[in-house]
Amino acid sequence: MIDNIKKIFQHKGIKSKYTLLPFLIFISVVSGCSSCCWNPDDVSFVPLAGVDWPVSTPEQQGLDSNQVAELYCRAAGLDTIQSLLVIKNGYLVAEKYFHDGDRDRKERLQSVTKSINSAIVGIAIEEGYIDSVDQYMLDFYPEIAGSISDPRKKQITVRQMLQMRTGYPWEESDPALWNALLTGVYPPLLESIPLVNNPGTAFHYSNLTADWLGIIVDRQTGMNLKTYAGQVLFSPLGIEAGDWGTDAEGHNNGAADLFLTARDAAKFGLLYLNDGVYNGEQVVPAQWVQDSLDVYSEDAWAYRVGWNFRDIRYGYQWWSVRAGEHRYNLAWGHGGQQIAILHDLNVVIVLTSYPFFLEHNDKSWKYEKANLNLVADFISKLPAE
Repeated sequence: MIDNIKKIFQHKGIKSKYTLLPFLIFISVVSGCSSCCWNPDDVSFVPLAGVDWPVSTPEQQGLDSNQVAELYCRAAGLDTIQSLLVIKNGYLVAEKYFHDGDRDRKERLQSVTKSINSAIVGIAIEEGYIDSVDQYMLDFYPEIAGSISDPRKKQITVRQMLQMRTGYPWEESDPALWNALLTGVYPPLLESIPLVNNPGTAFHYSNLTADWLGIIVDRQTGMNLKTYAGQVLFSPLGIEAGDWGTDAEGHNNGAADLFLTARDAAKFGLLYLNDGVYNGEQVVPAQWVQDSLDVYSEDAWAYRVGWNFRDIRYGYQWWSVRAGEHRYNLAWGHGGQQIAILHDLNVVIVLTSYPFFLEHNDKSWKYEKANLNLVADFISKLPAE
């Protein structure tokens, strides 16, 4: 855009940089270009040497290196970003770490954990620990089932939990709900928190629902999420998980707080890009991947993020976003943590950032939007294949 404006001015005979500068600054501001990149050539994004990922270049894999350079130049202007990786055709083609970020640093992925938890639920169903997605939620909480006063809750299924369509409210909609979440004692909340919709009729983002799903896997397998995931998911992917936060009863949180390196997060993204196959092994059932990335709720996010982050939908603990001519699947965590999967171009993008742990305010949302828009804007500019 800026280059085109320069050409217009030069055509009119206006060549002075001092004449152009105020106008260019004005255009940058009104176009939302607060982190515009003025010199992409100064930014290196060559992947670091390592044995866990095959590396290549953007050009060799069919990406425009200038567009990738612009992405990384803009990223360098963001205050909270920690890492940014681009994978194309299974190759790591771009990688850079910012601020406190490091290749070996395990980041708190926040709600990206939900998408990983969803994969674990799918594997548990495949292995027979859970009958099906249509099994009732309260089947797994017999100590609570007898005290349920709202009969609608007895009809909630695992499917509706995965879709965030149980009828339970978003915890950030009410301080009392947020405080209940912070107690870390989750089963009793199945009864005490009232439904705001009939099950299956509306989308409401719910951290507790993801936590209840995690507890179900824990109870059915006899292992906490980290142990079970280590056997059936992390080990096949060569992932070395870091800490995984627990509730007051010792269950790993299904909603958040798993720590992974950016490279390991990218392995999970590649797994879902390839229909659950990693290094020739079917780790997650292909049908589960398809069902997870399908859409069950339209207009799932009401708050504006950016011009190229729109038409937001929801699957089984996965988001779906429209950016330009492309639609991509997104594991999305607070602070702007992202595993973005672009099937039509065979691309995975991973971004980690400062997680704003227990900081939910205008400041955190400002930085989260900046990180989300960085990826969405890049995807919107990619040509269709």
